[in-house]
Amino acid sequence: MLSEHELSLKSIEYRKTILRIIKQAKAGHTGGSLSCVDILNVLYNQVLRVSPETFHHPERDRYIQSKGHSVEALYTVLADRGFFPCQALDTLCRHQSHLIGHPTRKVNGIELNSGALGHGLSIGVGMALAGKMDHLPYRVYVLLGDGELAEGSCWEASMTAAHYGLDNLVAIVDRNRLQITGNTETVNPLEPLAAKFSAFGYAVRSVDGNDIHELVNAFGQVPFEQGKPNLIIARTIKGKGVSFMENNVTWHHHVPTDSEYAAALCELDAARARLQEAAWS
Repeated sequence: MLSEHELSLKSIEYRKTILRIIKQAKAGHTGGSLSCVDILNVLYNQVLRVSPETFHHPERDRYIQSKGHSVEALYTVLADRGFFPCQALDTLCRHQSHLIGHPTRKVNGIELNSGALGHGLSIGVGMALAGKMDHLPYRVYVLLGDGELAEGSCWEASMTAAHYGLDNLVAIVDRNRLQITGNTETVNPLEPLAAKFSAFGYAVRSVDGNDIHELVNAFGQVPFEQGKPNLIIARTIKGKGVSFMENNVTWHHHVPTDSEYAAALCELDAARARLQEAAWS
């Protein structure tokens, strides 16, 4: 199991890979991938009981990326974990490549074709309910975008999750507060978000979703309450890690220019150097 320092270093490398493959593909959801990659890092490198060898085992943990448009983060982490060769990342969005702009089960390690928002939690509830009925020990983790919560199906699924006491379900909201058309609280306000989920029957925790320590600690406490589905509000920054991309809605779907890419890599390399220096001191 990786240390928190090693996980933090890995997040930086993941961000560099995300930017590289988006630039090569000339397409991709940059901001959302950078906001959620720390969550995926902790899940796949410390939490999920799944590997390329156990992906089809009935007792494996399940991960669903309901906010499927940020698939570049998922592809990057899956490749690093050995679900497919890292070289395949360079085929993103190319003709005849399975690495298309939203998750597809044609890619090893992906549980669900997603991208049409609002479906992932419903399917995750079904998976979690099946696990309860079959007396299997797995958990189901579902990553939702905060803009996605405008979909009524998310709340219908939540009522069902609470009704069946699905404490093997962990929903995670990537709360970066930006969606394609602007700030979530301007487009369709979500607050008080924690109170809403609590009213729907969840045990709720709120964490800094770009802080490795807080993520490790939160996932380590699941289930938060016996008999209740788990909800983590992960407060993140869209475009996290690159100053001119952070909290900038134009980077929802945007490809860096040569100069922007070079500047982003410089910032990430500097962040890595600071982490290494802090570890040595």
